[in-house]
Amino acid sequence: MERLTPMGVMVLALLREGDMHPYEMVRLMRSRRDERLLTITNGTLYHTVGRLQREGLLDEIGIDRDGNRPERTTYTLTDAGTDALVDWLRRELSVIDRPAEFRIALAEAHNLERADVIERLRSRRDALDEGYVAHRDGLVDARTKGVPEQVLVEFDRQAVLLEAELRWTDSLLERLESEEFPWGPTAFENTDRYLAQRKAAQQ
Repeated sequence: MERLTPMGVMVLALLREGDMHPYEMVRLMRSRRDERLLTITNGTLYHTVGRLQREGLLDEIGIDRDGNRPERTTYTLTDAGTDALVDWLRRELSVIDRPAEFRIALAEAHNLERADVIERLRSRRDALDEGYVAHRDGLVDARTKGVPEQVLVEFDRQAVLLEAELRWTDSLLERLESEEFPWGPTAFENTDRYLAQRKAAQQ
């Protein structure tokens, strides 16, 4: 299997919610403002669906020929698709050198169980802390040696960002460790809002 693309991950995550056709996928992604994470085009999504089907990660279950609408093929997630999604999320939640992938992994992290997410984020936090300490100590050393501040502004910004992300990660871990924070693939309820969103995307 080829490495999953961010769009592939989003498609598999959508199908974990239920069977749907690509048109619904596009509309759901746009209604959820997923453009903040990746570029969404009909062509890219349909190409991705075709590739995932060839790789056995999703399967066609029927074609809708309702009224005058174009034919719409409905897809379902296979067991291999679920495994691929979970494996990708576990890997990308742990690392710190692929920020774009991490944003998508975080957005879809609810597809993992609470304990799994905590374990992955703790590993990421350790790596972030190591990077922050090295960066901070490097700045101190540079200033001690008299390196001009004007050439350190980017280093200074990175240190601030790393410190902020550490604080945010600690806050999220604290929330996750509280049972009052609903989490996991079964934590969603079929609320009226969610059902209305799905229905609107199917039109």
